[in-house]
Amino acid sequence: MVLGGLNTRQILERAGYHIENARQTKDPKIAEVLFYDAESALTHAKRASKWAPKYSEDQNLRNAIAAAYFRLSEIQRHWGHDDNAQTNFRMAEKWGWCGQFQEPSVRTFDTDGDVQSVHGTLASLNAISSGLEPISSSLPTPASKFRFPEPSESLNDILQLVHCLHLLQNSQPLDDTLDSDAMKWLQETRKHPGEQARLEKLAKDVIKEFTRDELKDAETVAEVAYLAPVLQRDDFLRLIRKFCEGIDQPGPLDYHQLEGLAQVIRSSSDYFEANDLVSILKLLDTRLKETHQQSTDRVVLLTLAVSNVLDAMVDAKVEGLDREALHEPLSSYLEELQKSKDPYLIYQAAYAAQALMYVPDNETPWQGALRRTGKVLQGAAELVSATKGLDLKKFIDGLEKIQKGVSGLPKAIKLTKDAYSCVASLSNSGQNFLGCLKESFSFQRKRAWYPTLRKVDTMLQEAQFDEFKRFVEDVPCRHDPAFQWGICQRLGEIADNSSLDLCARLDAIKLLGEIYQNDEKWGQYVNIKQWIVNILMRLAAQPSSVVESVETLFQTLETNGDFKKQALLQACRKEGVSRHPLTIALPRPVYSSLLYHAQNRPEVENGLNWLREQRRKGRGNTLYIQPQAKASLQTSDIECFPLMEKVKKFLDSDQKVFLILGDSGAGKSTFHRELEHELWQEYRESSRIPLHISLPAIDKPEHDMISKQLRKAGFTEPQIRELKLHRRFVLICDGYDESQQTHNLYTSNRLNQPGEWRVHMVISCRSEYLGVDYRDRFQPADRNRQVESAEPVGFQEAILTPFSEGQIKEYINQFVHAHVQLWKEKDYQEALDRIPGLKELVKNPFMLTLALDVLPRMVDPEENLSSARITRVALYDQFVEHWLERGKNRIRGRALSPQEKVTFDSLADEGFTQNGISFLKRLAVAIYKEQDGQPVVEYLRFKDQESWKAAFFGSEEEKQLLREACPLIRNGRQHRFIHRSLLEYGLARAVFDPHEKRRQTASVAARNRRGSASSVLSFEVQDFSKGMGPGGGVQDPHGFESPLVSRSFVKELSLMQFLQELVQQEPDFRQQLLSYIEYSKKDKKWRIAAANAITLLVRAGVQFNGMDLLCSNQPST
Repeated sequence: MVLGGLNTRQILERAGYHIENARQTKDPKIAEVLFYDAESALTHAKRASKWAPKYSEDQNLRNAIAAAYFRLSEIQRHWGHDDNAQTNFRMAEKWGWCGQFQEPSVRTFDTDGDVQSVHGTLASLNAISSGLEPISSSLPTPASKFRFPEPSESLNDILQLVHCLHLLQNSQPLDDTLDSDAMKWLQETRKHPGEQARLEKLAKDVIKEFTRDELKDAETVAEVAYLAPVLQRDDFLRLIRKFCEGIDQPGPLDYHQLEGLAQVIRSSSDYFEANDLVSILKLLDTRLKETHQQSTDRVVLLTLAVSNVLDAMVDAKVEGLDREALHEPLSSYLEELQKSKDPYLIYQAAYAAQALMYVPDNETPWQGALRRTGKVLQGAAELVSATKGLDLKKFIDGLEKIQKGVSGLPKAIKLTKDAYSCVASLSNSGQNFLGCLKESFSFQRKRAWYPTLRKVDTMLQEAQFDEFKRFVEDVPCRHDPAFQWGICQRLGEIADNSSLDLCARLDAIKLLGEIYQNDEKWGQYVNIKQWIVNILMRLAAQPSSVVESVETLFQTLETNGDFKKQALLQACRKEGVSRHPLTIALPRPVYSSLLYHAQNRPEVENGLNWLREQRRKGRGNTLYIQPQAKASLQTSDIECFPLMEKVKKFLDSDQKVFLILGDSGAGKSTFHRELEHELWQEYRESSRIPLHISLPAIDKPEHDMISKQLRKAGFTEPQIRELKLHRRFVLICDGYDESQQTHNLYTSNRLNQPGEWRVHMVISCRSEYLGVDYRDRFQPADRNRQVESAEPVGFQEAILTPFSEGQIKEYINQFVHAHVQLWKEKDYQEALDRIPGLKELVKNPFMLTLALDVLPRMVDPEENLSSARITRVALYDQFVEHWLERGKNRIRGRALSPQEKVTFDSLADEGFTQNGISFLKRLAVAIYKEQDGQPVVEYLRFKDQESWKAAFFGSEEEKQLLREACPLIRNGRQHRFIHRSLLEYGLARAVFDPHEKRRQTASVAARNRRGSASSVLSFEVQDFSKGMGPGGGVQDPHGFESPLVSRSFVKELSLMQFLQELVQQEPDFRQQLLSYIEYSKKDKKWRIAAANAITLLVRAGVQFNGMDLLCSNQPST
């Protein structure tokens, strides 16, 4: 789409080019420059988009801009440019980002059951770009994970369709190249012509979808380009016409469609007729001249496309090009490109010029155009014939004959001592790089290197790597610099192609090293040496399995030859990697959107990408230490193993449920988030989907919990059905205990049953929540099978172990580096070593986090630490107070409305932190009272404004300010404490708050001195004897409001730990609990409080000294 004379997509491609180079480079200075260039290009793209008319494709362009900003932010974050990354990510969100880039990678097909190896597949499934597309059906290709579709079943991937159609179209016997499953599918499908017709129609529908697609981005172009070789001829020509229309649009060049056309020509040249190729060449010739003043990148791409067309014309023996209108002008233009300063472009132009010379014009026959002897005519004819026929001997004979008639084959180079002289830098080299290149790549005479490279391409198409190596070492033109340039480029492409056998890739690197080092055999061309170094640097800059071999080769080259040749290597490496890739080709399709639309299947990948980004944002920069676990509750903590490794093995097994147990704060939720993060990092289209489910946030998770979670994430019903039928999940279920479940969620949700969700489930629960037979709540097999088997079927479990000293030290190190702290690492370590009991306390990961945050405010490292007393309650006191203080300062620092300012000042005058603690306590009590301790509160204003929830989540300024300052998190309409233990801490403080007790005692004393009446506490019972009515009945209304009175907390072990510490520290609280016991003897309504009191007193080690407890009417403790 042309926008006011500017093509926004072209600008975006320029930005994408800079972003990709920034990803690949290892030099931070180069990356910084590329970031600046990318941001400038995106700024131009935004400006161009603002001038756009309101066409329907505008939104697609906006999405593309948003995606580019997102990709840039990801690369910047990798380089540590956090501020710029955050700015660009916000820009991506502003432009409506909801997608994600995937790195081009080898596509695999996932299957439910066994993986079948498919051999003899079409070239497109294992294509090597830029002339290396393996097109022979006899080529053994790398094994692919693939499941053949059932009759009438929807397809998941465009390459799946390509593979099936290729097998159906192949007329040669395939028994020796296909495995039994592939052969069985082929035989069955051929028995049912309707199924074959369905697949062929599906391919036709994909092309129709492409013609209707307005944006035609890289993904959709790649999708049809890979489909092209198996299309019917009419559909193929329709696709070519569509590409040509896109390229022929006025304005800047459509980069993607040009790439698509080039790839289709390379992989499907047999489909073209002479007129088709001539028409395409005319179009490219026109665009090449129009693009001359534009970027070198576009000219390179056009020149490469021209080369592909000319190659196809040579193969098809096209004759009669209009000499005046096309042949001569194109030849002149290509010769003009010889003046370029870009060596890569010079080579591509020389290659195209040589190809053009082998296509006869209409002035004379091809042979006559050579104006040579009959010997030359015979040699040229045999040369082209052998290129198509794979006759090595005939090809060599043809080269020897044409060599005598064409003065294009250089003699073997005589080695000289001065070849590498003056190589302090390439710019000062005695053998000027560009000058040497331009002299070598002839644009006026036929050279033998062109047909020789065409022969090389044919050999590589047939994967004849051994023959290829012998051929290039013996061919007469091996000393021609242009031939060596082309060979090195092809070797680089082989080494860079991850779909090839590793041995072939390593052999390619080895041969590059041989050409560089062996001057006697290959000559001393400085330009070729630099090209080899450039290729090796590019290979070394990308994560792959050949990097180590490249680095080893570099070490060898650094000591190769004399100091002048070593200086050449250093100069080449200093110059850096060229901006042109080894190949210019479309990546394999990551997501088959056209195929989905053709089948009327809802698109889901954008939604999954959005979900992944939301989860990444929600994760933040969490500190993480790999947790250890043990096999059972009875196992010693010494016998532990890395939990992540264990879970990853489980996910690759046939087992279905993995239960993770641990105490409060042991790191269950943190591990879940890290597992989810790693699985999202590994995610590729059609692979298993990690889905994190906070069970307390789901209404009735015992039924259809996956659909409920996906609806919350914004997926539509058709999308949910699509995911259910065609995708696999890793369910990461957090907080089984917090949701107060008793159901077996695996069986109640019918997971892995026919027609249901296909999943592996990882689920966590607090250890204290479960009874003896807890496995029945998690095992996937039914109970009848469990009677027959002593071991759980399809089930694993692990119990998180406390942090070891090594893990604590590692966490402290991360904490100090991630935060601006008053203490250094040694200060924390000294405190842990010297404060009694602290080291044992912080073996719990959450307690360690709290301790590191508050210790600098609790103790002075210069004082006697051995006399300090740190308890769990004290850590939470300091943590909550500090959190509220930070919240207060944050609110004070932002812009407040007049009414907010008045409210904030009022809260601050009364004591902001004290008000915040009061809010926290009241909310904790309400959650236990109204929701039985279920920690997630869902608030809808129109529904809940008259309920208890409005007292905490209403829109009044005071409630909003206190919520903002308190340790709460919000997800949409759901609110919860940042950790469940803070909910329990709040309730414990509501049961008995010594700080409130002391404040009110001081207030009573002051009032008594002034003659005021005594105050009463809201939750604490101060003097129960005054609450005794006539006849011994209990009348104290305030004591009866205590949470201990209305609910048993005997099984709430984490809450009991807080209260147990208070019993041990506060005599008033002990007296209060003893009063509950006495009251229960008089009034049954106190018996729950008495049961709680007895449990707490026993846990705290209080001696009852013969006290009569038998008449207290309390329930079991």
